[in-house]
Amino acid sequence: MFKNKNFQQLLDENFTLAPILKLAIPITITSIIQSLYNLIDTYWLGKLGINELAAINLVTPIQQTIIAFGSGITVAGAILISQNLGARKIELANKIVAHILTFTISFALLSCIIILSQSTNILIWLGAEDNIFQESKIYLDLILLGMPLLYILNIYTSVSQSQGNSFYPMLLNLLGSIINIILDPYLIIHLEKGIYGAGLATLISKGTIALISIILLLKSKQDIKIKLKYFKIDLNLLKKILFIALPISFGNSTMQFGFILMSKIVLSYGPIAMAAYGVGNKINGLISLPVQGISSALATVVGQYVGKENHKKIRKSYIISRRICLIFLLFGGIILSRKPISSSIVKVFTNDINVIDMGSTLLSILALFSFTNAIHNTTRAVFNGEGFTKIAVLSDVLRIWIFRFLSVYFLTKVFDFGVVGIWYSIVISNGLAALFSISVYTLKIKNKKVKTIT
Repeated sequence: MFKNKNFQQLLDENFTLAPILKLAIPITITSIIQSLYNLIDTYWLGKLGINELAAINLVTPIQQTIIAFGSGITVAGAILISQNLGARKIELANKIVAHILTFTISFALLSCIIILSQSTNILIWLGAEDNIFQESKIYLDLILLGMPLLYILNIYTSVSQSQGNSFYPMLLNLLGSIINIILDPYLIIHLEKGIYGAGLATLISKGTIALISIILLLKSKQDIKIKLKYFKIDLNLLKKILFIALPISFGNSTMQFGFILMSKIVLSYGPIAMAAYGVGNKINGLISLPVQGISSALATVVGQYVGKENHKKIRKSYIISRRICLIFLLFGGIILSRKPISSSIVKVFTNDINVIDMGSTLLSILALFSFTNAIHNTTRAVFNGEGFTKIAVLSDVLRIWIFRFLSVYFLTKVFDFGVVGIWYSIVISNGLAALFSISVYTLKIKNKKVKTIT
């Protein structure tokens, strides 16, 4: 279908699904590989006990919050690079990459220093005590040290995807995952380093592929090339980048901070609930990865069509992407929601009967209603690709801070559903966010024509 054609050629064809699939397939594989980092850690730490399992699940939202803010810059960069490459403004696209590199790495270093100095207070505030606190502190400190390395990889991925190349990022992540798979059992079990070994394995694997990412950026033969002349700060260009980036960064980090508060609420029900929450969420996240891959590809394709001022193809790309994602999650969700299947999968990560029971219940609920993510994710992708990032941010803020926390309050406090009320609050908030996104798109965005930001 697209084997012998480059990304730009596919964009010009009538078959709108081709450029989306060219990007989405490697992106999805990359996402699956990236998820293996946490899943592999979860698998081996689950062999040690509930405290280690609860600790890694408590730290994950903190890690994701830092990543989320920086990802706003890389997402904005991908949008602007896509738009300018689509309009064939190569020089400007290169300047954008240089500004993103400078800003993002600076932010990563600063945020890591600040959070490392406050990691103890953060964990105490979350309610971590005794063994869970000690294990969480060790893992969090190691993960923070590797954050700048992860940002470098994310920048390389954004730059590559903007040029229609998602294959090399996939290979890099595969290499990192292989390193992690080898090191985890050796450090965690053989050398008996426990959660320290899990964090160290992740740090080494991320460092290796970050170094390769830098080399690939410097030696690139595509349109985007890292040259010193592009690093001269242009305040007007920086303002334009931040105009798109800050709403995304704010929205992403606000959403992730909401997940931290959710972890705090879940931990109040005990380490078993925390372990079940983490395992169930991670497994359910796997079924959504193809949808996230298609959505990420859709945002890039939409950005390119904005640059080409082809608004008809924007709508066609959105409709076909949404349809594919809906069908996939409807069928996949029904299968995964069956109790024997969900229980069998949770058993892979823990031997604790209580965690298996609670985690499989959560997984069944999340999977059955996961189809709403197809609507929300693909619609957000169009918002971002067209530059309506504030609307995308608003949908995420509403999803967590209004829809989810209100649902948690009513289901746990008013109706006394206990921890199961938290599980149902997740699917209720996801459904309401999907309804909000599709309503805004239909009423406000569908017929608007946007122009490249230059």
